[in-house]
Amino acid sequence: TAQAGPRSLVTRSSSSAATSDKPDRAEIEKVGKSRLKKTETKEKNPLPSKEATEQEKQAGAP
Repeated sequence: TAQAGPRSLVTRSSSSAATSDKPDRAEIEKVGKSRLKKTETKEKNPLPSKEATEQEKQAGAP
């Protein structure tokens, strides 16, 4: 009975992976790179510069 527990867990995890909403890896690999668009990634919330943090420290900002 100790062996039945781990086997049932493996069976459940593999069956739940099959019903997942995630696409199959083989399906993803079928898509050609030529069909993908080039995009520019822009940081929406960049970290402040070192100078800006030093100015805030000198001004006493929390």
